[in-house]
Amino acid sequence: MKDNKTKHSALQEKDGISAPEMISLNAVEQIQQFRKTQPTSKVLIDGILLGNIADLSRAITMVESTNANHLAKANEIINACLPHANKSVRIGITGVPGVGKSTFIEAFGKHLTSLGKKVAVLAVDPSSTISHGSILGDKTRMEELVKDTNAFIRPSASGETLGGVARKTRETITLCEAAGFDIILIETVGVGQSETAVHSMVDFFLLLKISGAGDELQGIKRGIMEMADAIVINKADGDNIKKANLAKVEFNRALHLFPAKKSGWTPTTATCSSITQDGIPEVWGTIEKFLELTKGNNYFFEKRKEQNQYWMLETINEQLKTNFYNHPEIQKLLESTKKAVSTDVISPFAAAQVLLNVYQNYKKLS
Repeated sequence: MKDNKTKHSALQEKDGISAPEMISLNAVEQIQQFRKTQPTSKVLIDGILLGNIADLSRAITMVESTNANHLAKANEIINACLPHANKSVRIGITGVPGVGKSTFIEAFGKHLTSLGKKVAVLAVDPSSTISHGSILGDKTRMEELVKDTNAFIRPSASGETLGGVARKTRETITLCEAAGFDIILIETVGVGQSETAVHSMVDFFLLLKISGAGDELQGIKRGIMEMADAIVINKADGDNIKKANLAKVEFNRALHLFPAKKSGWTPTTATCSSITQDGIPEVWGTIEKFLELTKGNNYFFEKRKEQNQYWMLETINEQLKTNFYNHPEIQKLLESTKKAVSTDVISPFAAAQVLLNVYQNYKKLS
């Protein structure tokens, strides 16, 4: 009896389904080899001009790379793409975290692709200054747009440069334009100096707000208000419609206190809902009116020339800083000089001058 009970015990292990065969080592090696293989500049350039998303993505990764070996290749790709660029509309979108930027961009992007536009979204994700990690979650937040064949979403970690804007966003715009995207949407992290940097690389600057968050104008920097070509109160749906309309009136009054823009454009206010789509087509209508005015009075083209000059100077500043900190003699002296400053052995300004003198002397000798 005991044997019989043991044989039929519920605790007895039974044969299960056979484990699947492991993926072949040969296939794994092929995948790894493919990832390591760096296509030539010509292959990437040809692919970009044909609108190949894989080649565009790989080129952007190279442009964003801090590897010195990639710099020459990245510059070659950018220079080849320049004659095919500058044919898009660049739109900067900012707003504090929680305002619904990603949801708005998805609704707005879907509206644009429905009109036959090709839309590239350059979403700059905040990265930690402690761990240098980044969530890069915009693709998961834009579930519908990411599946649209006429849309391309590229999240990039902001790093610590330009107040939150990825260091190479300006060059990425060029690559996207060369790949045939006629609308470039740049989402900022909504904090720090990122708005200023984005404003210096776009044609139209859109500020998103929400109502019902206390005083509507509280906490808004004058500079951001002055930069905005339009203010859109998002989440204007359900019980929030009345509050959104009141906020619209309040922002409209505030905008009239600022001096007239060089473009001749009068900033507008509007409401929209990314959920119901109400107001989304009107946002694009406003941008079209802006483009008609600024192209007509030539401001659009003059501003782009100024932006190109600005980014040339910014690139020089950044490269000089990189060269300085990467110099072997500066790397040797930097830590000891920092300790001397922290213990008041030398002032910060005198210490900076010492390091600069060392750098300049070694540059003269080299």
